[in-house]
Amino acid sequence: MTDDARWQAALAKDRRFDGAFVTGVHSTGIYCRPSCPARAPLRKNVRFYASPQDAEKAGLRPCKRCSPATQSAEEACVLAAIAAIRASVAVGEGGLSLEALADLTGYAPTHFQRLFKRTVGLSPAAYARALRENRVREALGEGVSVTSAWLEAGYGGSEAFYAATKGRLGMKPSEWTKGGAGRVIHWSVMDTTLGQMLVAATDKGVCCLAFGEGEAELARRFPRAELVPAGEAFRELFAQVLAAVERPGPGSAAIPLDVAGTAFQQRVWEELRRIPQGETRSYGELAAALGQPGASRAVGGANGANHVAVLIPCHRVIASDGTLGGYAYGLEIKRELLRREGR
Repeated sequence: MTDDARWQAALAKDRRFDGAFVTGVHSTGIYCRPSCPARAPLRKNVRFYASPQDAEKAGLRPCKRCSPATQSAEEACVLAAIAAIRASVAVGEGGLSLEALADLTGYAPTHFQRLFKRTVGLSPAAYARALRENRVREALGEGVSVTSAWLEAGYGGSEAFYAATKGRLGMKPSEWTKGGAGRVIHWSVMDTTLGQMLVAATDKGVCCLAFGEGEAELARRFPRAELVPAGEAFRELFAQVLAAVERPGPGSAAIPLDVAGTAFQQRVWEELRRIPQGETRSYGELAAALGQPGASRAVGGANGANHVAVLIPCHRVIASDGTLGGYAYGLEIKRELLRREGR
């Protein structure tokens, strides 16, 4: 991670990065977890360290509020369970039962289920499914046959594989094995009052909207697609996208999208589009709206996986303390988008 990415994670108080680094505040002489609930310090006073030991070598002491130098028994159990699930998926077993994980950690199954979901944002079974799907994606992207891919990922048979991954891989398995051949994306870089904006679309709808990016970044997002400059056929669609950015209004909801993600990501993106213009939500409020109040970190991950800025309005998500939090394209753009929407 870059220091800018660490800073954005600390502003968002994102628990997913606890343990990945600590935030050193040299004006106070303390260091904290990224998720520390204390008021955010000034950026000029902050340095980032890989571990508590590194921060202490620099003369800092641990924060008494978030205890970054210690690991709770619950955190240790969840980390042990994550390691066990990953090991099981890696050898094609497809994960461990809730009872087996409970035995491993010493908790009752129902209590452990709540603990794991509160910490990770997903149930142990959903976490294992996500790992298996990722393994299938990687195998198919390397040209492995569909049969070999589902066998290696631990699916019991083709019927179970297709039932579990229907609509979740973004492309049909056969398209993955062909490297996404035949998928055509039309793109253009447009000048806006927020800077240059990349817009890309398939014949079904907009698949990418990003600020400060161009063809090279689009190719990294969609490495197996055929990229072609947008022609006259996409002029009206792209004009609608530009208007949605420059003059926000209810009409943007009618712009067609062509996005693919996991079932959970799709639910988060749909909920983002339900946030009324001029209003904001915290990650926790979004998770609660989805009926999963403990999944705020998973909501944050889905928010970050959004390729279509503005039209899927991830800029309407702010930190729980009311500050802006982070934004992939910079806080100035986020602040201006919210101002234009009347927030």
